[in-house]
Amino acid sequence: MNKWLTIVGMGEDGWEGLSNRARLAIKSTDVIVGSTRLLSFLPKTKAQIHEWPQPFSAVIEQIKPLAGRNTVILATGDPMNFGIVRKLLEFIPFDEMTIIPQVSAFSLAAARMGWSLPDCDCFTIHGRPAANVETFIQPNARLLILTEDGTSIAEVCRRLIARGFENSKITVLENMGGAGERISNFTANTNPNLDWSPLNVLAVQCITGAQAKIFSRVAGLPDDAFIHDGQLTKREVRAATLAALAPAPDQVLWDIGAGCGSVSIEWMRVARGCEAIAIEHNEDRLKMIATNADQLGTPRLNIIAGKAPEALDGLRAPDAVFIGGGVGIAGVFETAWEKLKSGGRMVANVVTIEGEMHLYDLQEKHGGELVRMDVSVLSAVGPYRAMKPRMSVVQWKVTKP
Repeated sequence: MNKWLTIVGMGEDGWEGLSNRARLAIKSTDVIVGSTRLLSFLPKTKAQIHEWPQPFSAVIEQIKPLAGRNTVILATGDPMNFGIVRKLLEFIPFDEMTIIPQVSAFSLAAARMGWSLPDCDCFTIHGRPAANVETFIQPNARLLILTEDGTSIAEVCRRLIARGFENSKITVLENMGGAGERISNFTANTNPNLDWSPLNVLAVQCITGAQAKIFSRVAGLPDDAFIHDGQLTKREVRAATLAALAPAPDQVLWDIGAGCGSVSIEWMRVARGCEAIAIEHNEDRLKMIATNADQLGTPRLNIIAGKAPEALDGLRAPDAVFIGGGVGIAGVFETAWEKLKSGGRMVANVVTIEGEMHLYDLQEKHGGELVRMDVSVLSAVGPYRAMKPRMSVVQWKVTKP
């Protein structure tokens, strides 16, 4: 296979920081593609120069015609670390490319901070919603964040303050490795709002305040973590529901009758890359789902306005399905079961006698497990206290052959 494409990682130290192998690849290539900033680091060259397209989504149309020609793409730092390679692999076979990485921004930042990388959460909000930071805000967590630009710093500080982590230690590392490198330290509630370089990495040491809202990534967030109108799967049942759904990395959930989105959101928080599609028809609850997704760190939640089964048409096939309401509506189970991948899990919860009878019929036909969950909570009875039972929930869990 002809390896016609070489991706070269480059730091702020430019040409001087490249290995001999990377320099040779650039000197011997016919075409160079890169940003204005990276191209400015190169010595004079006879190669044909292409700047990154605007918008960046046009990269496919720019790179495809170069197939077979000796081409170098310049990338920032390690192109395998939230870099260009992931996009390129969507339309270019790996066997046709060579990758020469540079030190990643995460490695540089960890070296400046004296932090061990395995002890850090490393992620990006470049080209992605800043709400992604929410799931990583945990007591004593160390975060290394690739930012969108200078505005990201104020937004991350705002979210830390809103969560009661206002004393968190912030370090802004600008232009690392270059002549303009600058390191600034402050707390989230004392952001100096300097004229930050757009090329910066944010290091955060999360410190809880007296009013900190601590939301574990283990399933079973407190009910009051969500904005809701009473239509939500309660904490204890939700934890059991998530355990039955068994989230795994990069899998997709259908949450049918999503209410305030609690199950969808917890599914996405639990495992890396999990995606969810929340189907809900109530307009007010749709707004609640969007707000909850932003505040709890799952901005990628796909919210579908509509009623099942009609709203299920054309959706990406799920690895798991949760039916929190409407399992007895004609076509809902049948459509979801048909689209569910082989080996996928389906979980349905009901509280009514009619719903319970329907689950008995489905279990007899398809197998699986039926469980009744009874939860009691402490309540006042005049001057005394007693455990008050909630409505029983019957849960059906089944795996598709």
